[in-house]
Amino acid sequence: MSTQAPSLKPLEPSERPARPVQPLGHSRLFWALSDTFVLIGRSVRHALRNGEQVVVSTVLPLVQLLVFRYLFGGAINTGSDVDYAGYVIPGVIIISIGFNVSNTAVGLANDLQEGIVERFRSMPIVATAMLTGHVTASVVRHFISITVVVLLGLVIGFEPKAGVLEWLAALGLLLVFAAAASWLATVCALLAKTVEGASGISLIIVFLPYASSAYVPPSTMPDALRGVVEHQPFTPLIDAVRGLLLGTPIGNSAWIALAWWLGVLVAVVPLAGYLFRRRALR
Repeated sequence: MSTQAPSLKPLEPSERPARPVQPLGHSRLFWALSDTFVLIGRSVRHALRNGEQVVVSTVLPLVQLLVFRYLFGGAINTGSDVDYAGYVIPGVIIISIGFNVSNTAVGLANDLQEGIVERFRSMPIVATAMLTGHVTASVVRHFISITVVVLLGLVIGFEPKAGVLEWLAALGLLLVFAAAASWLATVCALLAKTVEGASGISLIIVFLPYASSAYVPPSTMPDALRGVVEHQPFTPLIDAVRGLLLGTPIGNSAWIALAWWLGVLVAVVPLAGYLFRRRALR
């Protein structure tokens, strides 16, 4: 019996499968936004499915709130009529955002280590869409964390005096800070050589808010430390959010905080893009 393979004749034009139709009439901006939304969806799904990240985003801030409210709150004088539960809520929110951005740095560092970046480079997508996806997922975690902290605060004695406009203004400041801190975390991940290094570098964002007005008034601190605390970027942000929620005077704190964190955002977004392109081309 012959084992020779049958000869193949070319298909007639009418029998050939049609080539996929290439979409026309869309700009580069359209495809850039499309790529970005796809990778945002990927990062948000990963964030919501990762139980450990959800726990870190919610449980740690709640534990901190309960510890400072019930273990230390009775010994701390805020220097005003504001109850300590109301005083400490903005600080816990800011520190919870710091915990979340460390997850952002670790997630991006994992992607850089596991080879997914090389796979994306073989596709016709916008290079920095992955960064935008991680940052957006981070902001989603921040919003969940803020909501949980405020709800527990209401249970333990937080009595906000804010109206709708004040709530929106406070949320706006927090989201600007959350976006800036998340982009800063991507820079940490891109500078680090390992996942552990990314986690370690991003801890700066976690611990720096402790040296602020988050838990105690700066007036109770030594003069040298007080000067640092009053002029670092976290203190005006915390003071502005606290004043907006509690109906106390905020002075120029909101504008100073906005200038600080918008400045950080404008600086770190192009820096992250540059570092990512350089890292991807190695």
